[in-house]
Amino acid sequence: MYKLIITYLFLVAPFLILAQEPTISVAPQQQVPDSILSEYYSLQDTSILDTAILESTGIDTMGMVKEEKPVIDAPIDYTAADSMIVSLDGQKVYLYNQAKVTYQNIELEAYYIELDLETKEIYAEGVLDSVGEMTQKPLFRQGSEEYESETMRYNFETEKAFITKVVSAQGEGFIHSDRTKKIGEEVFITKDAKYTTCDADHPHFYLHLTKAKVVSNQKIITGPAYMVLEDFPIYFPILPFGYFPNSPTYSSGILIPKYGEEQNRGFFLRDGGYYWAASEYFDLAVQGDIYSRGSWGTRIKTNYKKRYKFGGNFGFEYAKNKYGEQGLDNYSVGTQYKILWSHSQDSKANPNQTFSASVNISSSGYDKQNAYNMNDYLTTTKSSSISYARNFENTPFNLSMNLRHSQNTKDSTMSLSLPEMTFNMAKIYPFRKKNRSGSVKFYEKFGINYTANFKNSINAKESEILHSSFATDWKNGIRHNLPISFPSFSLFNHINFSPGISYNEKWYFKKFNYNYEEGGEYTGNPSSIPDNVRIDTITGLNRVYDYAYSLSASANIYGMYIPRNPNSKIKGIRHKMTPSVSFSYRPDFGKEHYGYWQEVQIDDEGNTRYFDTNLGGIYGGSPGMGESGAISFSVNNNLEMKKLDVRDSTKTDEEQQYKKVKIIDNLSISSSYDLIRDSLNLSPFNIRARTTVAGVSINMGTTLDPYMVDENYRKIHKYVWNERSGIKKLGRVTRANLSFGMNFNSKDKKKDNNNEGGNQEGAQGPPEETLPAIFDDYADFSIPWDFGFDYSLNYTGATSANPNGRVTQTLGLRGNISITDKWQMSAMTNFDIQEQEFALTSFRLNRDLHCWNMSFNFVPFGYRKSYSFTISASSSMLQDLKIQKQQSHYDNFNF
Repeated sequence: MYKLIITYLFLVAPFLILAQEPTISVAPQQQVPDSILSEYYSLQDTSILDTAILESTGIDTMGMVKEEKPVIDAPIDYTAADSMIVSLDGQKVYLYNQAKVTYQNIELEAYYIELDLETKEIYAEGVLDSVGEMTQKPLFRQGSEEYESETMRYNFETEKAFITKVVSAQGEGFIHSDRTKKIGEEVFITKDAKYTTCDADHPHFYLHLTKAKVVSNQKIITGPAYMVLEDFPIYFPILPFGYFPNSPTYSSGILIPKYGEEQNRGFFLRDGGYYWAASEYFDLAVQGDIYSRGSWGTRIKTNYKKRYKFGGNFGFEYAKNKYGEQGLDNYSVGTQYKILWSHSQDSKANPNQTFSASVNISSSGYDKQNAYNMNDYLTTTKSSSISYARNFENTPFNLSMNLRHSQNTKDSTMSLSLPEMTFNMAKIYPFRKKNRSGSVKFYEKFGINYTANFKNSINAKESEILHSSFATDWKNGIRHNLPISFPSFSLFNHINFSPGISYNEKWYFKKFNYNYEEGGEYTGNPSSIPDNVRIDTITGLNRVYDYAYSLSASANIYGMYIPRNPNSKIKGIRHKMTPSVSFSYRPDFGKEHYGYWQEVQIDDEGNTRYFDTNLGGIYGGSPGMGESGAISFSVNNNLEMKKLDVRDSTKTDEEQQYKKVKIIDNLSISSSYDLIRDSLNLSPFNIRARTTVAGVSINMGTTLDPYMVDENYRKIHKYVWNERSGIKKLGRVTRANLSFGMNFNSKDKKKDNNNEGGNQEGAQGPPEETLPAIFDDYADFSIPWDFGFDYSLNYTGATSANPNGRVTQTLGLRGNISITDKWQMSAMTNFDIQEQEFALTSFRLNRDLHCWNMSFNFVPFGYRKSYSFTISASSSMLQDLKIQKQQSHYDNFNF
């Protein structure tokens, strides 16, 4: 028992006293000196009491002695794995092996810790193991800060520390210091330190800081500094001073420009500017380019986000490029722009309405002269959309509005739709009772829905858009669609019939009137209208409607083949055929009372032609002339087989699983026949097929025209199968295509490792044999790789412009290989087989240098012919620390 009491007195009691409430510096029973009291009372007669005198005496205004805030005002917890020794006076504690001390937000772990309560200091150090390596180094934590050192001495009263051999993480970088002094909670000063983004114990490169001040999570300020690469100092160039932002969140700062030279535009500084971290809701970056021969550019980009509401980004780019020498024939000046905007709404913000934007619009020459990304350079079509949609709750109605843009940068054509609106009513059943009982009656299946569209658009060259006339150049109109569905029914429980009526109405705000004028010549006429026909535009509301009746039928037919041999590994082959037939009738809308087609004289001989009064309408012109009663038919086929899965040889035939194998994914043929037309009643046959062979997906298609052509390649009413001798053909091939591709890759080593260790549940067969453990130290020479190709063949039939037809063939190749864990190589190319030439071809070689990265990009020929060689620091914090040699692809052009 006495041993337990002695242990309590020496180990526990001193720290229980420290953990109690603070005490005043003078005991309560101690008397205040008379000299102080007399001075205090003598001041009572003054009108203003000088509290500064009272504070200097150490008493408050009540005449009581002030309490002093203790240095250690919270419990100190400590533990150790081996032993804890307390000095006889209880002021020192010695902790050995896995020692740990905790005080407020401070934690210290080390092999040896010495705690001195009298001097308010704590000392910690590690220990050398049997091979001379330092283990259990002091690990200090305070708040979010954490660093490791060899020794440490810390004072609770001053909050200062002296640390040796410390490595501290500062954002993406690390500071290695032999001697560091901590002068504040998050402030350090150091001398002859190393700053690096390399996480190796011995960094491959660093900036040698002769002296530095570190404010954690804020900044690093240095005196003179120079680069050290693989322990080789590079004294020139030397940094006279340095400032490294070190914020865990994004912060404002200068964007360092890139430098280089181009043959056409000269020396340049590119991507320099300023980044403004405005708030948690948005930021702003302003960058610019400048070239020695007069070209320049600027870019503005901002990101914005409001949590649970919306988010997006917006960018504007403008460039002015000058090429050649002023006064010479090759001198040119061009201005280009680019606008990017992306906006999305959080789904929780409003379930009944949404707003989104995806804008990508630029002048035609922007990407050609300013893009450094290969994908941007190859892109010739762009599109944009700004959309708003709203669902009217508890109703069948919804509304959507869009602003659309599309352009072809190759020929500078642009199409704008400002705006497009769609009002839709979901299908309703007007004869269906809300509260009903029993089965649904026949008439209750009658349904109707409605769609209205409004569109205002223009299609013109970029240079013509701003000078266009809204009345004559823009196209606009409203389209109404009212499909009526009747109840479907089945015949013999296999054939499904679906009758229907469709009604469409278009509202245009102008129409055309045609007049023949002898000797007149109107050069602005469309190519389909003779020059001696004058076209007058009549404004006002113009209704254009049409309607049709239809009846369709479809069925599914199955065929099955089962082998008679009971030992056959094929369980069965199934053929599914889906034929469908439909009939539609449309009246002759070319009759005069409709007013859609106007008969006009076209020459002096009195010949006439019919012209569309709604030519070029945004939703199409007038309904076609002539009565139509067409029968459309199509047949879809699917062929698949169920066979034994023979991959697992350990199972008997009874235990084996069967798998489905698709022989033909789809084979379809479709056409139509017009019963009313007097000639050329049969439409071309469209044949499509898709299948998979040995993992290769193959797509095929062709269009066969059943009619012959004359010497001018105009169709005549003679069937091909009647005119051709020998093997009968269904028709002339007017279009055909074939495409397929395949990917190959090396064996996935990770999957193989997961299957080791015997037959596990779900494993596919027995594990592969593995090398004995004695070979574990040998190098693994496996080389991950992947390779793929795509082949495309297209044929266009003979025409008057091309009597022999046209064939195009392209072959695309791509591949990646990891020579080692550090070396990666990739390549891609496209080959035009008909032209016997390569299209865009590129090679890329990359080497991971741990904290550095080396890359070599090479385009050997073509418009993008160029190369670049770069060695740069991997960390984004030191992204401008690099060595680069390149030849720009812009030097290949003579603008």
